[in-house]
Amino acid sequence: MSDPDFPVVEPPLGADEVDDSGTDSPAVSGVLLAAGTSSRFGEANKLLATVDGEPLVRRAVAPLLAADLHEIVVVLGHEADAVRDALADLPVEFVVNEDYADGQATSVRTGVRAVDEAADAALFALGDMPDVRPETVQTLVAAFAAGAGDPLAAAFEGQRGNPVLFGRQYFDRLAAVDGDVGGREILRTAERTALVETGDPGVRRDVDRRDDLTDS
Repeated sequence: MSDPDFPVVEPPLGADEVDDSGTDSPAVSGVLLAAGTSSRFGEANKLLATVDGEPLVRRAVAPLLAADLHEIVVVLGHEADAVRDALADLPVEFVVNEDYADGQATSVRTGVRAVDEAADAALFALGDMPDVRPETVQTLVAAFAAGAGDPLAAAFEGQRGNPVLFGRQYFDRLAAVDGDVGGREILRTAERTALVETGDPGVRRDVDRRDDLTDS
C-alpha cells in the first residue's frame, strides 16, 4: 500500500512555523531498533558486520549520540549479548525484546514502553542504517519543536525514509502496533504527518544483504 501525499517541510523553518507557547525545548528520546534476525543477510548478524571498520549498529547509533537527545534506548533481540557488547562503552540504555522474531512491531512496542516518562517524543531509528547524518536527527527534533507536524519522517528528495519521530500522544498506539511494519499505519493515518526534507541520502539507505555493505 502506497503512502498518501504527505506535506514536505523544508528547513530552515520559517518564523511562522515556530511554536510560540513559551515552553522549553521538547525532550526527545532516541530509540534504536537493533533486534532483527538479519534473515536476508545470511548466517552472520548484519548489525555486527563492519562499515569503514566499525560495526554497522555502532554507525547507526552515532547520529543519535551526536544529536544530544534526552536519552537513547537500544532495543536488542537476536544475538542480544553480541550487539550489546558492540555498544557497551556508549552512553545508551538497553532493553531486550524477547519476541523479536515476530517482527519489527514488537521492537517498536518494547522501545516505546522503555522511554522515559518525561519524554515529549520518541525518535525511532533503525540499526541497519549506517549513513544517517547527525544533522538529520537534529533537523527532525527542530521540526517537532517548531510544530511542523506530528508524526514526522525524515525524507530525501521528497521520499520518505528513516528516522521517524512520534509525539507522546502516539505512545499508546505505538505500544499496541503489530505485524512487521512498526508505526507505518500511524504515519499513514495521522492528521498532521509531515515529511522533513533533510538532503540526506542516508535516510533512504539500509543494509539488507551483503552486497549493500560498502565495506565488509
